Amino acid sequence: MSSFTKSAQQWATFARSWYLIDARMQPPGKIATMCAIRLQGKHKPIYHALSDVGDHVVVMNTRHIAFSGNKWEQKMYSSHTQYPGGFKQVTATQLHLKDPKAVSIASQFIRYTCLVPGRITQLLQIGRLHDSCHSPSTSLINELFSPTGLPLTGCFLFVAPFSVNSRHCHV
Repeated sequence: MSSFTKSAQQWATFARSWYLIDARMQPPGKIATMCAIRLQGKHKPIYHALSDVGDHVVVMNTRHIAFSGNKWEQKMYSSHTQYPGGFKQVTATQLHLKDPKAVSIASQFIRYTCLVPGRITQLLQIGRLHDSCHSPSTSLINELFSPTGLPLTGCFLFVAPFSVNSRHCHV
C-alpha cells in the first residue's frame, strides 16, 4: 500500500500540470516573471537546470493588461528586419491597438530569454506558453479538471491538479 502512495506522489511531482493566469489589470513584467518560473519548473522541488520539468501556462485576458504611469506612451518596442534601414520602433499603445496579445507576448518573450540560457531550451519551454486575450471558455475549464484558485500577489493563479495532454487545449 505504501508503494502505491509513493508512486502516486512521484507521478504528481513529475507530471506537467496546467496553470491559468489572469492578466486583467496586471503589469506585463509581473505576469512574464510568473510564467517564466512555471515554464522552467523552478517552483517544483525536483528542479534542476538540465532537466525539463516545467508546466503548461495559459495566460487569459491579455488585452486588459495595465501599465503604471505613462508607460503606454513611453515604452518602446523595437524590431529589426536585418536589412539596411529595417529598424522599427512602436509604442506600447500602437502595438496594443494592432494586436491585443502582442504587448503581453513581447514582454513574456523578453523576460523569458533573459532568465533561461540556451536557445533550444527557450524554444522547447516557450512552446508550453498559451496566450488568450479572452476569458477562458467553459470547455477549457472542464478539460482542466476543475482548477483550484491560488492567490499570488494580486494575481489569480489557477492550477489544475491533474496532467492534461496538450492536444486538448485550443486557446
